[in-house]
Amino acid sequence: MELLQRWFGRPKAIRRWALACVIANVGIIVTGGAVRLTESGLGCPEWPKCTADSLVTTPEMGIFGVIEFGNRVLTFVLVAVALGALAAAWLRVPRRRSLVRLAVLGMLYVPVQAVIGGITVWTNLNPWVVGLHFLASIPLVAISVALYVRAGEPDGAVVPLVPRAVTLLSRGLVGVAFAVIVLGVVVTGSGPHAGDAETPRNGMDPALMSQFHADLVWLLVGMTVALIAALHAVKAPESAKRVAYTLLVVELLQGVIGYTQYYMDLPELLVGMHMLGAGVLWVAVVAVPFSLRRREPSAEAVPLHYEIHGEREGDRIVEPEPTVRETAV
Repeated sequence: MELLQRWFGRPKAIRRWALACVIANVGIIVTGGAVRLTESGLGCPEWPKCTADSLVTTPEMGIFGVIEFGNRVLTFVLVAVALGALAAAWLRVPRRRSLVRLAVLGMLYVPVQAVIGGITVWTNLNPWVVGLHFLASIPLVAISVALYVRAGEPDGAVVPLVPRAVTLLSRGLVGVAFAVIVLGVVVTGSGPHAGDAETPRNGMDPALMSQFHADLVWLLVGMTVALIAALHAVKAPESAKRVAYTLLVVELLQGVIGYTQYYMDLPELLVGMHMLGAGVLWVAVVAVPFSLRRREPSAEAVPLHYEIHGEREGDRIVEPEPTVRETAV
């Protein structure tokens, strides 16, 4: 029982599980990219079974079947981590409904992503469906980031730390970043890495789509620089500035990888690194609006003492009432 309390019941446990969700969902983006880059997309030609007669890969299917089936197995890792986050939110003392709702949403979304993956197999890796499968991870990563942030703050009223114009700029950043990722998916669908040697591409002009993608990236970088300047102008908290600077560094590194892979004719390793960078970029940009506000402790929060839980994340902590003996002293 004590072990269960340590893994799930303590206030800080939900943050650990939420962080695990973030890492796992970015990881599934990378492993899905590995399936495509190794042309293993139809290594298991059926879904949910690997073949019509076998749930798992067979020796005749070779390394392609192993890679594709391995990626499918990772879905169960996502389910396990999401269940862990849900258990931590439910067993947390005190329980917070906001965290339970986010954890439930994340848990319900994982099967949706898995079904879209199955549809990609049924459609023989139609490039638009493959792109949709990638994009299905984006909301799940955002939910995980939100759960991580919300687990570290109380449930009271939101207090903005910057003027509304700066907050709107940060939300615009999220929208542009999403558009960058969508266009990146279109670029990939027009390029050589289809997931299988026989799979057709989406028919778009790769050079033109790459140019549109690059234009949006520069817009994103420019907006990030503008945000940093605004944060300095309004004397925003240092923590908010650090998040914005982190986003800028991620964007620049991602840009270097992107341009390098383009001029080197899309080598598999760099393309995989670029997909990892897309996941990290999304995490960084989603964190920006959260850094520009804080929450006050809720008036209904259950008072906790440090000695009970050893943490103050999400709870209002008060000193215990003095005992009769202490009062007498």
